[in-house]
Amino acid sequence: MSARNPADPALGKVSEQVSVSGPGEFDLIARYFAPLAGPGAFGLGDDAAVLTPTSGQQLVFTADAIISGVHFLVDDPAADVAAKLLAVNLSDLAAMGAKGVGYLITTAWPRALDEGWIATFAQGLAEAQAAYAVALLGGDTVATDGPMCLSLTAIGELPIDTALRRNGARPGDHIYVSGRIGDAGVGLRILRDGLLGGPAADRLMAVKRYHRPRPRLALGRSLRGLASACIDVSDGLVADLTHLSNRSCARMVIELARVPISPLADLIGGAAGAIVAGDDYELLFTALPADETRLLAAASAAALAVTCIGQVVEGEGVEVLDQAGNAVVIDHGGYRHF
Repeated sequence: MSARNPADPALGKVSEQVSVSGPGEFDLIARYFAPLAGPGAFGLGDDAAVLTPTSGQQLVFTADAIISGVHFLVDDPAADVAAKLLAVNLSDLAAMGAKGVGYLITTAWPRALDEGWIATFAQGLAEAQAAYAVALLGGDTVATDGPMCLSLTAIGELPIDTALRRNGARPGDHIYVSGRIGDAGVGLRILRDGLLGGPAADRLMAVKRYHRPRPRLALGRSLRGLASACIDVSDGLVADLTHLSNRSCARMVIELARVPISPLADLIGGAAGAIVAGDDYELLFTALPADETRLLAAASAAALAVTCIGQVVEGEGVEVLDQAGNAVVIDHGGYRHF
């Protein structure tokens, strides 16, 4: 991402009648994105950024793309779309125990898109990057005749050889999850399907959890040296637990009654529906039971609840048990990208 014009620090001062096909690429960059640039990005005036890794640290990279009508609703607020795009990538860094450093963004704007939408998107991005102490380092912006496509690459760092992986779970470990599961799934159904029911405060929280997930960066960093395997819950608890099972070559057994679920979970099929809903972005991890006291202390320091929901055993796959110890049949494991 590069720009030839000086940055206008006043985000959002644009005519809402101007479409994205009006201003040029460099005008858009200078107006909305150059003010977000961090050290090493040269104000987005060059073709690439230059970073110097902190001594004794390794860099961590992750990337995700979201498409209008697929990964977010076409009428989702622009600021929320921006905040979510950054948060879901930072959540991947959290799952590896990394601290965020910066990010690059590639935007494919529909030609008829109102420029005011971009202004609001940039403002949402500014607020989110300030909250997570990261900055824009570069990227690209283009126009498209197709749906809006937004891609973000996040860069993090952590001490050498301390990254949390998905392949370290072993029989005897306990399975833990942060926060609660199913809020975002309820929020999506409220917005997309007009789902009714539940107290107004819980409905508002569910929608907020869908629009504005919070990456568990502080908890992820505190799990270095404690968690044997870790992943964030993006596609659904069962689906992501399956990833841990596959990578660790171990069987994951969870007790449905122990999973902390949304107070509105009954609207989407109860606990069984909550554990296959996506977009929660909580951390799902395994650890030795002897380390539970330290885990709970780390969670408390991060102002998060952490719950033990099961254990790792010999074998493969994921098993969900009811209160009587019987296997619960799960129709599908979670979100599928293809």
